Amino acid sequence: MEAYSEFAHVYDLFMDNIPYEEWCDYLVMLLNKYGIQDGLVLELGCGTGNMTEALRKKGYDMIGIDNSEEMLAEAMEKGIEEEADGGPAALYLCQDMRKFELYGTVRAAVSVCDSMNYILDAEDLLQVFKLVNNYLDPEGVFIFDLNTRYKYEHILGEQTIGETREDHCFIWDNYYDKESGLNEYVLNLFIQSDDGRYDRFEEVHYQKAYDLEEIRGLIERSGLRWEGAFDAFTLDPVREDSERIYIIAREHGKKEKDRREVK
Repeated sequence: MEAYSEFAHVYDLFMDNIPYEEWCDYLVMLLNKYGIQDGLVLELGCGTGNMTEALRKKGYDMIGIDNSEEMLAEAMEKGIEEEADGGPAALYLCQDMRKFELYGTVRAAVSVCDSMNYILDAEDLLQVFKLVNNYLDPEGVFIFDLNTRYKYEHILGEQTIGETREDHCFIWDNYYDKESGLNEYVLNLFIQSDDGRYDRFEEVHYQKAYDLEEIRGLIERSGLRWEGAFDAFTLDPVREDSERIYIIAREHGKKEKDRREVK
């Protein structure tokens, strides 16, 4: 759960190959499929707000939560720029998703870009799911994605990825431990300063691979109701070689009369 720091300032530059609009369209399709056409939506691990702002422009009222002040600063700046369209601004909160707090319930919660893989302990992930169930409206929906064990073992593990831009570059080394399911990311950032020299920054991050059945067990233990899982960006079942999957769960335990402020 280490927060991005220096990388936050150049995150969007290096992520410009991510088709956020297409990802957003897929997410909206899933939200609509499970009955969420509008209303208040929470994004966990919102980062610099790319998906938060994309969903806001689709008509949802958005709350974004992230534990990185630097990433949220970028998100809020982006939100100020986007407010010119006349829609309500997104609310951004600097909180750890393992112990987040809201003033009331939301119609749906989402989490994308493998944010849930940053939860390294199954009991912590269970706590996230319990909190989501607590803060969802009756029959509210939770949609999140995960990188799969297959992706860490066969695509990312032991790979080095690098990119160079006009005044920034990075080297991203991956080290995957099959026994623990942990993938270590070592990010070396080289950022050009005003005098033309490059400053080097290093950040280390970890993600955890979870098996689908383990996730389903945690969902059910949390009180949420399991709805299903798809191979990413399709409505196809999860395959053995799926690299990213989307999981859908629904609030369970409240009745409509229980919609209230939650503490």
